[in-house]
Amino acid sequence: MRRLRTRLAAALVPVLALTLATAGCTAASHGSGAPPRPAAAAEPADRVEPLPDTPQPRLPVTVTSADGRKVTVAAARRIVALSGSLSEIVFTLGLGDRVVARDITATFEQAARLPVVTRNHDVSAESVLALRPDLVLAETTTGPREAMDQLRAAGVPVLVVAPARGLADVGPRIRAVADALGVPAAGTELARRSQQRIAAVRKEIPRHTGKPRVAFLYLRGSASVYLIGGARSGAGSLLEAAGAVDAGAESGLDKDFTAITTEALARAAPDAILVMTEGLESVGGIEGLVKIPGVAQTPAGADRRVVSVEDGVLLNYGPRTDQVLKSIVTQLYGGEAR
Repeated sequence: MRRLRTRLAAALVPVLALTLATAGCTAASHGSGAPPRPAAAAEPADRVEPLPDTPQPRLPVTVTSADGRKVTVAAARRIVALSGSLSEIVFTLGLGDRVVARDITATFEQAARLPVVTRNHDVSAESVLALRPDLVLAETTTGPREAMDQLRAAGVPVLVVAPARGLADVGPRIRAVADALGVPAAGTELARRSQQRIAAVRKEIPRHTGKPRVAFLYLRGSASVYLIGGARSGAGSLLEAAGAVDAGAESGLDKDFTAITTEALARAAPDAILVMTEGLESVGGIEGLVKIPGVAQTPAGADRRVVSVEDGVLLNYGPRTDQVLKSIVTQLYGGEAR
């Protein structure tokens, strides 16, 4: 379970279309909390949207890393971002042409051709150093520790950013990266844009419906991994923003993830199930999902009511969080008027 939260941000390299998936929403409401059958939503291109004006970094700067270290950034011409979320931030700030490598979780179109410097989510220090970076951006969960120590020992500035846990982290993470890149004004602008877009999506949530209970399931059929998210899964903030109840957390699951059991699903009693797209595919789609013990007996399973979002963005809490939230809202409520 080491670094599970990071791995769940994009568990596997997407091998199919890189989109915010919107397939899988079915059936009419079941109980007072579940809205009617939603309409299918268009699938946006898997791209980030840079700010209209490319900022010019003003360096050097010294910033405080999330691990407490003081990091001096003298140049930012060759950047390695070791998470999909951090890559999104750099590209959306308009500095994507400075990124020379990506983590396996950076799946959006503009980053797709960059070399990957992680192996099964572990950093290859040798691969990073071969690219002569002048700045490495990492999460507190990035590892192994030996690789990160090797980068620092080679004299490469390594900025560690606190992990994303919810919507409240979107702005601070953007500003932390922007400050390290010497473009604080652009960071403020992007944080404001992101927050405004999230607020706009929230305004469109239907007010007349009850709050649907949604369980977040992490699925990897090929490895027989079937987990239900609890209070620390990272999905609760999105579900709350979408006007829903995190069924796993509300049922008393206080960890990040717990093995799925018939009893746990019965207590959660979800009206809908949230999954990552590839996780759903790994169990054979919706028909395979309902064969997992206990799923078919839930209101969500009986109604085949599934909300699916592409692996690489669901828990990023980055500049595209509004798109993730909109996808969830659209699938939960369809074309209902506000």
